[in-house]
Amino acid sequence: VRVTVLDAAAAPGGKMHQVRSGEHMIDAGPTVLTMRWVFDALFARGGDCFTDRVPVKPVTTLARHWWTDGSSIDLHADPRVTAADIAGFSGSADAEGYLRLCRDSAAIFDLLKDSFMAASKPNPISLLHRVGWHRIRELLQLRPHQTLWRALEDYLHDPKLRQLFGRYATYVGSSPLQAPATLLLITHAEQNGVWVLPGGMTSLARSMQALAEKNGAKFHFNTRVAEVNCHQGRVAGVTLASGEQLSADCVIFNGDRQALASGRLGPQVVRSVPPTRPNQRGLSAVTWCLRADAAGFPLTYHNVFFSQDYPAEFHAIFQRGEVTQEPTVYLCAQDRVGSERPEGPERMLLLVNAPALGDVQNWDRRALTEVTRKTEQVLKACGLRLSLDTATCRQAHPGEFAHRFPGSGGSLYGQSTHGLFSSFARPGARTRVPGLYLAGGSAHPGPGVPMATLSGHLASEAVLEDGRRGESRAQLSDERLPKLR
Repeated sequence: VRVTVLDAAAAPGGKMHQVRSGEHMIDAGPTVLTMRWVFDALFARGGDCFTDRVPVKPVTTLARHWWTDGSSIDLHADPRVTAADIAGFSGSADAEGYLRLCRDSAAIFDLLKDSFMAASKPNPISLLHRVGWHRIRELLQLRPHQTLWRALEDYLHDPKLRQLFGRYATYVGSSPLQAPATLLLITHAEQNGVWVLPGGMTSLARSMQALAEKNGAKFHFNTRVAEVNCHQGRVAGVTLASGEQLSADCVIFNGDRQALASGRLGPQVVRSVPPTRPNQRGLSAVTWCLRADAAGFPLTYHNVFFSQDYPAEFHAIFQRGEVTQEPTVYLCAQDRVGSERPEGPERMLLLVNAPALGDVQNWDRRALTEVTRKTEQVLKACGLRLSLDTATCRQAHPGEFAHRFPGSGGSLYGQSTHGLFSSFARPGARTRVPGLYLAGGSAHPGPGVPMATLSGHLASEAVLEDGRRGESRAQLSDERLPKLR
């Protein structure tokens, strides 16, 4: 099919982007790659080899975790090494519990990989059919009725370790107190491999663009779509912000689905998807990109600085709509790809969770100064002295994200994964308007670089399948297959 990509930004990647800090570029969105099989398959379908186009480097220390009482522990790619560290941290019972967690997360991942993540949107009944009635007992062991926070108690006695693995819920913009235990599968996804890209994560976006162009796609940047046009109830094209109209047989929209439901892309597609209420939004964030000197502190590539009261953080965000007094701080030291410590100032991305209320809250200088103070205090209590108030520090907040990603309210993950059936709540590729399809983190199977990539594959499959059905009905020639112009 003929494909045209219209992007409001100046470069490909969306949330996978870089910002400038002085003379240096810093990844300000996703920082690592997981589920590499998704990209191996994508590039193979495009007639190329992923690792030939995107150099990757495996990570052996997945993350280093610190608490304000001075304790710390590393999470390693090798579960045996992690188990040994856990035994020294909190005892052999937790080490055995961690290994059980690894086994169970592998089983969950294997059960859902092809039946849920890489498949068109299921419901509970269709998922059961895909998995097979003979495996219903395995499905029940996923414990979707139980929260991740509660499930972790079955494996780990130390509350700090539950805090460590409970943080996986934030990978999909959710609270471990409300997210289902199914998210234990993220443990296995990381153990299957975590890679950094020496050229930065945007090198993946650029390589995907090059692969698409090699296969005939056309890209137009700094091009904002103002409206999706319909004719007789079916998509007919788009109107650009410039006023120019482009015809199309199909449109794939990969922004936040609420942009459609709220009328930001015109009245004709408002009813194409169910709306997302503000209390359904996933997490937003306050971020800092800067170069700083961390000499004397043992940073690795991924670092997490925890406070003592993890539940308080999510009560503050999801119930009171505010950043907690002692937020968890994520720090990506982007020059520590290898084992050598860089000399002098190094590139860093810092992030704290925040409510996705950027469209209604005022993130003025006073509010940002207060969040900065809270963040610096947590770092200091953990032993890292770092000033986030420098001339070259670039700060972003929910209000900015709400502006950059219309309809999101600042959520970086689409709808939160809270509750028993939340994993089935995201819309699939097809919408209520024929010819309009969804991709991206607010559609099935969810947020994150590999999941969003899978959503694009599912959208393309839906376009082709619907095109073949239409051709069969009308006995059309090959020239009448769907064209994206």
